[in-house]
Amino acid sequence: MNSNLPGKGTPPKKDRRDAARESARLMREAQQKKDKRNKLFLRGGIGAGLVAIAVVVALVIVNSNGPAAAGPLNMASDGVLLTGDGTTLTAVPTVALAADAAPIATDQTKLTSTANIVVYADYLCPYCGQFEATNGTAINSWVTAGNATLEFHPISILDANSAGTKYSTRAANAAVCVANSQPAAFPAVNAALFAKQPAESTAGLTDQELASLVTTAGATDAGIAKCITDGTFKSWVGNATKRALAGPLPNSTTLTKVAGTPTVLVNGVAYTGSLTDATVFSTFVQDQVTAAAKK
Repeated sequence: MNSNLPGKGTPPKKDRRDAARESARLMREAQQKKDKRNKLFLRGGIGAGLVAIAVVVALVIVNSNGPAAAGPLNMASDGVLLTGDGTTLTAVPTVALAADAAPIATDQTKLTSTANIVVYADYLCPYCGQFEATNGTAINSWVTAGNATLEFHPISILDANSAGTKYSTRAANAAVCVANSQPAAFPAVNAALFAKQPAESTAGLTDQELASLVTTAGATDAGIAKCITDGTFKSWVGNATKRALAGPLPNSTTLTKVAGTPTVLVNGVAYTGSLTDATVFSTFVQDQVTAAAKK
């Protein structure tokens, strides 16, 4: 049976061989292109996590790419340091650093009889909210009793997750405004910000609502509301966040930089346990105190 199309003659033998070779060449090239695409897709899949992390860091850098701003009072280390005397929880006063001045790390060598807890947190981060709900009251009681110190660093790595309002930066700015003007109210405001934490991918509280929240929590200094609505320390929050992400982290023996929130250190050792089990965290704290006493 002749399989050629009607009206078409059979090509000469030489032409048929040439056509077959050309067809085979085109098939090889097509397969080579397909193999190359598959390799690229494979590499993309392996590196997807790293690319996602890089995008988050890039967004933070872009969002905080403002001019250097003078720092707040009582946060010379980029965090507010809380201590206690047995009855009262107090923020350690520090000077406001000039724009572009390097932060001054807390000298933990002078804090040898306490568990020194350092927390880097984003007020939109749900895991930070879990850690605060589980351990916040206990930590404050340890600090008040003089058995621990708490150095809290408000940072903003989730601005892209708040429907365009940059809630992480605005909430951190509110906390910094309190630390600057009425630091004694910082623990209550910190707890209130987490208690009213919005869900990711929502706009969160407005600046006016943030001002109302901190006032209700006890931060009644006349300048705080204006500091919040003016965004006085938003640029500083962005720069402090960049420093935390770039490292090095002061007083850390196990981490070089913040890679996610919450980042929690106790006497320099990173806590990697449960965020929702208070016993696990308190045991970790006691273990670090015991280890420090043996040195």
